[in-house]
Amino acid sequence: MSKNFWKKLNKPFFVLAPMLDVTDTSFRQIIAKYGKPDVFWTEFVAVDGLCSEEGRNRLKKNLLQFDESERPIVAQLFGSKPENFEKAAKIVAELGFDGVDINMGCPQKNILKQGAGSELINNPELAKEIIRATKQGAGDLPVSVKTRVGYNKNEIEKWIPAILEENPIVLTIHGRTKKEMSKVPANWDLIKQVKEIRDKMGSDTLIIGNGDVKSLEESKERIKEAGVEGVMIGRGIFGNPWLFSGVDWNEVSVEEKLKVALEHTKLFEKIFGENEENRKLFNGNGRARNFALMKKHYKAYVNGFDGAKELRIKLMEAENLEQVEKIFNKAIKDLNK
Repeated sequence: MSKNFWKKLNKPFFVLAPMLDVTDTSFRQIIAKYGKPDVFWTEFVAVDGLCSEEGRNRLKKNLLQFDESERPIVAQLFGSKPENFEKAAKIVAELGFDGVDINMGCPQKNILKQGAGSELINNPELAKEIIRATKQGAGDLPVSVKTRVGYNKNEIEKWIPAILEENPIVLTIHGRTKKEMSKVPANWDLIKQVKEIRDKMGSDTLIIGNGDVKSLEESKERIKEAGVEGVMIGRGIFGNPWLFSGVDWNEVSVEEKLKVALEHTKLFEKIFGENEENRKLFNGNGRARNFALMKKHYKAYVNGFDGAKELRIKLMEAENLEQVEKIFNKAIKDLNK
């Protein structure tokens, strides 16, 4: 029996982008509570790491941990060895994920050196082999691909048909080349052209557009403009777990933002903080994730009100949950004076 949840989604749909060191399970659970998207993605996970027992145990506790409230959730994988994609997809299926996504778009140098991420745009045959191997390992889980419009230039006429020939359930297309990184605006005209290539080929693959969308309203405009089935939102989610609910961030009270930032911190510590299990897995360090990762969230939560800058400075200097809790509680108390 097929487990393809994508077919059951109402269109258009709105999904959360995978962002390394940002969209971990603690943040996803907060988002699920305050404004759930139609689909969640994990941060990207190395297939090579998943293929070793030690790496697998660490990744299960860190990048591949999820809660039932986050369903449907797709595990995103990266690498360049088809055999490891097959093994990794099998592990992802055993862990109970709802889908598998292949990262063919990351522009980071250390990923490109491995022949992974955007580097696969230069090697369509290997990319196709990876999709086939992932499907083999995933069994009846739906397999999707996330990529860009090209490497150094627009290559959709050559690159997109190569991917669509392998029939991924979904293709998420970021409207920039690898070379452009995030330095230029995303090109939604090219995303529209990808959708047109899909239609000409008679493919059933759903197209998700990605790039520079910061709100639900903007998503709806982009869907009309490009004719895609869905939109993926990334950076717009920072400090705004209400985004997918349609609630205007400016309408959320400062007190509510501070309380949710503290709730997020407590959940982060509960999951990734120092404990016996984490000590065994992470070489005696005792933590699955560094507490400093929360600080990029504080910059976004604590913004746009009198005293925000001073409060952010205090939070940047804090070293643990206890200190953060004191700072937030005092700030909330001061608001109510």
